[in-house]
Amino acid sequence: MLEVLALESRYGRIPALKGIDLTVNAGELVVLVGSNGAGKTTLLRALSGVQPVSGGQVRFEGADITQAAPERRVRLGIAQVPEGRQVFGPLAVEDNLRLGGYTRPAAEAARTLEQVYATFPVLRERRHAPAGTLSGGQQQMLAIGRALMARPRLLLLDEPSMGLAPRLVEEIFACVRDLRAADSAIFLVDQNARAALRIADRGYVLETGRIVLSGSGAELINNENVRAAYLGL
Repeated sequence: MLEVLALESRYGRIPALKGIDLTVNAGELVVLVGSNGAGKTTLLRALSGVQPVSGGQVRFEGADITQAAPERRVRLGIAQVPEGRQVFGPLAVEDNLRLGGYTRPAAEAARTLEQVYATFPVLRERRHAPAGTLSGGQQQMLAIGRALMARPRLLLLDEPSMGLAPRLVEEIFACVRDLRAADSAIFLVDQNARAALRIADRGYVLETGRIVLSGSGAELINNENVRAAYLGL
């Protein structure tokens, strides 16, 4: 579904991504782990079209989308849940969700809204409340729900567990695992490497802009270098 070939990106003269190669297949949940500053968020932003690339290629379902605008990528089936949730605080929960479905026909958006409410019942209960009044966990559910409104084939998740209590982390990761479907895929970035790799089909380790290791979730969680560097073991 997603193929990244020798991808490069930079901030001014400073290289941030240095020849990234990776794939995400339909039906997979793929995790990217790495320390702060490794380039994880930059990679997700490059995949969604927000971050310019200086070399390499991004292919989605066989098509070259390296230079495609972010809106075009959403219409093709790529949606990102940004780091820090970034909900529209003054707007009602339901208005936030409807904004996520702006590319879809009205009838389809209405059906998807009901599906999101079925997945996250608390959002239905709080649908008229300003998004800024939700708890951190509820805002994360809202950010995921907003992305799901676009009916993505590929969902990009950036640090969904950031700032959440352990119980809520488990809830969010259980939700992420359940969202995976045969005709779609999830690419997940999270500092909580242990929890992320437990639910992953495959994973990659990113260090200073380069992929240094890849394997199944089980292989990476049992790798001595990964355990020492990212799992605190």
